[in-house]
Amino acid sequence: MFSLSNKIAIITGASRGIGSAIAHNLSKAGAKVVLISRSIDALKSVESEIKSNGGEAISIAADVSNLESFTNAVSQVVETWGTVDILINNAGITRDNIIMRLKEEDWDAVIDINLKGCFNGIKSVTRPMMKARCGRIINITSVIGLIGNSGQSNYAASKAGILGLTKSIAKELGSRNITVNAIAPGYIQTEMTDNLDETSKDNLMKSIPLQRLGQPQEIADLVCFLASNEAAYITGQTLNVDGGMVMY
Repeated sequence: MFSLSNKIAIITGASRGIGSAIAHNLSKAGAKVVLISRSIDALKSVESEIKSNGGEAISIAADVSNLESFTNAVSQVVETWGTVDILINNAGITRDNIIMRLKEEDWDAVIDINLKGCFNGIKSVTRPMMKARCGRIINITSVIGLIGNSGQSNYAASKAGILGLTKSIAKELGSRNITVNAIAPGYIQTEMTDNLDETSKDNLMKSIPLQRLGQPQEIADLVCFLASNEAAYITGQTLNVDGGMVMY
């Protein structure tokens, strides 16, 4: 386990799945974690679990698609714990449909949460990180942003946008010792994949050389590494965690 002792880490979309696993992992590594979601009630069980295991955690209700809301959340963190060392942009949604049937509001909703949410998070933490001359920003994208997927043009566009955002901000903030990287999960075992029928699961396995779904913990382990001092010379990169689904 990499040491993140006394680091202050913000995780968006922390109420379940990958976000919850990341929060638990960062806490186990010694970080003080800030859990962000639209509903504070959804965060309370994660916060309680972390505290029961001896960690420090606070929950903040915020709309990541709204810059003022995100900025206010970060200000609250700085007032409470003094700074922000790590930002994990994990919040994401889907509103799937083929382009002929895709509603404008569903396009906008996915872009606002998935892509604009990353922009808002980065913009909100840049000042305290620049002041500290150190920081780790990790954006959770998807292999769908690399290869596309029928019926997910909005989701694919939002996740592809994160790739360009990651590289650009890495170049902007590198001189201040702030690293910016992205993780592109493949198919991870979450509530979404649990609801797939057996035929769909079998078809998925055929596209994955390791022939299994990934686990949220496997994403969380990579996040912990990228947030640590051991990853200090890695920036502007996208790391696929997909069982070999995408190779290039």
